[in-house]
Amino acid sequence: MKLQWRLATLKNGLQDATAYRLEFLIQILSSALVPAAIQSVLWYAMFVLGGKTDVAGMTYAQMLHYTLTSILFTQIRGGDNDFELAEMIREGQLSNYLLRPVGVVEFVYLRGVAPKLLIAFFCLLAGMGAGWAIGITPERLVGAMFLALIGNIIHYQISASLAAAAFVWEEAYGILMVKNMIVSLLSGELLPLNLFPPSMQWIWKSAPFYLYVFGPTQYALGRWSHQEFLMQLGVSGLWLIVGWALIRMSWGLGIRRYLSLGG
Repeated sequence: MKLQWRLATLKNGLQDATAYRLEFLIQILSSALVPAAIQSVLWYAMFVLGGKTDVAGMTYAQMLHYTLTSILFTQIRGGDNDFELAEMIREGQLSNYLLRPVGVVEFVYLRGVAPKLLIAFFCLLAGMGAGWAIGITPERLVGAMFLALIGNIIHYQISASLAAAAFVWEEAYGILMVKNMIVSLLSGELLPLNLFPPSMQWIWKSAPFYLYVFGPTQYALGRWSHQEFLMQLGVSGLWLIVGWALIRMSWGLGIRRYLSLGG
């Protein structure tokens, strides 16, 4: 009986692991392929059906190259850790983490970053395997992936700072949802940012979101020089400092008024 119980437990564990891996794979494919398919239809309508030869200085082939390359980086940015932080505050579960030797914001990020690192590894392999077809060199791809990972940290810092709104507003999810919509537009995930009118390009240049997708894609495709890439690395370093300061300020003020009244 004990052996049968162990075999049944092992079988259930294997089934759960298989289901998790399948769900993980489906989530990645759907989040990558659906936006790419929509963009491809848009480019086809503009260039083939509409007869355009170039849009914002980009040809049909360049648009497709951007779409395919940006997929490698859209999977790295973001995550739901900010919603987890807001939920912890709302339900009063934050007290369980305040006693840990590492800060709660850092702990939640380190606990949830492993899937993003795994995705980054597979995207790097995929890019190196197929990048030769559109002229992506391995060194540019590695540099672009490094910039995307820095963008992931910046994204979490900003998101964690916004999640601190849950200290004063129980339903802070609305802020995080609006943030996600803005990031989708200004990161270059939906469209290349050079499609913005010249008079409006200051909008995305004033925020760090372009470092998530647009910047890495530009460098990988050779549209940024090495000097421009190094300059953007410096910009990302400044945003890391700003993000760190925002977390310290928002969470420092929030913890002072935090009451653990939840379960």
